[in-house]
Amino acid sequence: MLATRMDAPFPSNPALYGADPTPGIVAVEFDGGDRVRVFRRTPEGVIVETDRWRPFLFLESADLLPAPSDDVEILPLEGPWEYRTLALFPGWEVLEKAVRRLHRTTGKSPRSVDGPFYWMADPVQQYLTWTGRTLYKGLRYEDVHRLQLDIETAVTPGFEFPNPEREGDRITLVSLSDSTGWESSLRSDRLTEAEMIAELTRIVRERDPDVIEGHNLFNFDLPYLEARARRHGLPLGWGRNGAAVRSRPSQFSAAERIVAYTRFDVYGRQVIDTLFLVQLYDVSTRELPNFGLKAVARHLGLASEDRTYVARRDIGSIADTDMETLVRYGLDDVRETREISRVLGRSHFHQAQMFPFTHQNTVVRGTATRIDALMVREYLRRRHAVPRPPPKRAFAGGYTEVFVTGVVGPVAQCDVRSLYPSILLTFRIRPAKDDLDVFLGLLDDLTRRRLDAKDRARTAGGAEERAFYEALQSTYKVLINSFYGYLGFAQGHFADFDAAARVTREGRRLVQKVLDELRKRGAVPVEVDTDGVYFVPPPEVRGREEKFVREVSDTLPGGIELELAGRYRAMFSYKAKNYVLLTEDGQLRIRGSGLRSRGLEKFQRVFMEEMFRALLERRAAEIPAIKERFLDDLRAHRWTPEWFAKTETLHDSLEVYRKKRARNARNASAAYELALASGRPYRPGDQITYYVTGSSPKVRVFEAARLASEWDPSAPDENTAYYAAKLESLYRKFRAFWEPSPTT
Repeated sequence: MLATRMDAPFPSNPALYGADPTPGIVAVEFDGGDRVRVFRRTPEGVIVETDRWRPFLFLESADLLPAPSDDVEILPLEGPWEYRTLALFPGWEVLEKAVRRLHRTTGKSPRSVDGPFYWMADPVQQYLTWTGRTLYKGLRYEDVHRLQLDIETAVTPGFEFPNPEREGDRITLVSLSDSTGWESSLRSDRLTEAEMIAELTRIVRERDPDVIEGHNLFNFDLPYLEARARRHGLPLGWGRNGAAVRSRPSQFSAAERIVAYTRFDVYGRQVIDTLFLVQLYDVSTRELPNFGLKAVARHLGLASEDRTYVARRDIGSIADTDMETLVRYGLDDVRETREISRVLGRSHFHQAQMFPFTHQNTVVRGTATRIDALMVREYLRRRHAVPRPPPKRAFAGGYTEVFVTGVVGPVAQCDVRSLYPSILLTFRIRPAKDDLDVFLGLLDDLTRRRLDAKDRARTAGGAEERAFYEALQSTYKVLINSFYGYLGFAQGHFADFDAAARVTREGRRLVQKVLDELRKRGAVPVEVDTDGVYFVPPPEVRGREEKFVREVSDTLPGGIELELAGRYRAMFSYKAKNYVLLTEDGQLRIRGSGLRSRGLEKFQRVFMEEMFRALLERRAAEIPAIKERFLDDLRAHRWTPEWFAKTETLHDSLEVYRKKRARNARNASAAYELALASGRPYRPGDQITYYVTGSSPKVRVFEAARLASEWDPSAPDENTAYYAAKLESLYRKFRAFWEPSPTT
């Protein structure tokens, strides 16, 4: 298999990939006591094995355990750090009992990071850490059997969005595909809802996927299926042992975005929400217009030319009138889910080959948490003491500054390639308590592997091999860029805030050196952000910016390399980390929360895009006319509600909202007030789309709001004065960039 070449030309590194080479593991499930069931994919199919390990606990001292019994083994660990004792227990239940006792005697929470004991509360993570096993060794991404799932639903008349707890709501279509190319549709014109759910369970067992995928699977499809199955008294027995799916509240973070979701676990299988893959992808690119399946597929070039589209509001009714169209629509959904996973999911597959986590947990765990898992696993393997995480403290970050605002161009962008990892390696900065030098050893190895994978991708003999090495080098890059963040990770056992501060200090010094060299050569810096600079090149080097940047790079210390990251026709510099770029092929790239807030109504977003394009194409004189065109369309009622309506999700029940309002614990909300006035049984999770009525620009929205579904095109009543004021405010916000300031 291709993946067996993964380590060439380097020998296998147990610190990176774990010491146990067992191939084909696709799932591990805790089976009680000291036992786990290990599911392995082989050429003959999936086999199930039982294995054992010693559940363990790190302690500052064996004295913390009152009179350890004979079946608890105490191992001293080498080294001076706090967790220098390892206690091995005969079973998980005995370990949990000991942790509860330690909680009572020390006053420290079992999840505390600064207590006199430390344990991993997930038995599967413990098993993988103890044994050095990881998932997917020896497998290619294509070897893993992935099944995609999507449902469509009918909504009770009078409501806008589906809620499985309503009697009148129901599933109208279940669309399925898998990585072999198999596809199927379960249709409400041929099966009852109960029959569809039962048949879905049969198919999951028959197809026996290693991974179940869907887009917004955790917050829509699976909760809806679970609720409807419960209504019919049917278990979703999708587990490889026939067990029903399990669910619990959880959270997922992608940079500053924190998403509450319902986590679902299926025994012997991984559950991957491609919405999470998309959000993680957007952390680095910041290019996606939204996270919806169709928009992402179009952005990534994965949507077929003959893709079937159906308006969301029509999905319920079309099931009764044109099921064939709905079936095509649903199959296109699962095909796009499969392709998004293929493009964005490979990196997480490769990471699951390294970390002592399940594939599902590899996606949702933070990057610094993953690095900590590698460090602790290697220290445990070498029976060395583990330090307690240091007290958290602040330190100076990267260098961010805007030198020029307004429209400039042409503009080039240069970045210090992998700035922080390069500083770590060049200056050999490592955590002070890393006695075994695992941190820099991992970073060195990952860097060599990435360069090797990039070389192999360039010389690959076919598309499959090229995709393999591209995904591998991308995975290594993600991990390499995580090492600096780990130094400042408050829960990291080897975190070192002094080392993190030194990295950023060296980074600021290097970027300042780049700025000085650019200015010395006649360039005009526009903005600097941590590791990169946007600048206007001097006229004589335009068209040969790459050579110009190499000359600047030659002035930097060895091991630090500057590269040309982009060329643009023009740039609108607004404020720090907020700017708009016009690419050489005419595309707009809008960066920064101040310029691309998803909380704006559609007419504001579209107006801003047209305004920025006019600015960057030196057509600023047209902007007043653009505004007047928008105002004319608004006042002539040429827009449908999608242009000016807002959608909000109800997080509290209506009763909780009433009580909070009664004690002034929250402000009035248009969405909740509309839900209350409707008399319909809205529930948490329901969404309300509304617009503002009236004739005055100054209204209390919660009093003037109306359901978008009640908008009448023959008698439009949207508050044109209110929306016109919003447009005027947006216009005034940026007017100074094309109109001279009035003099007094």
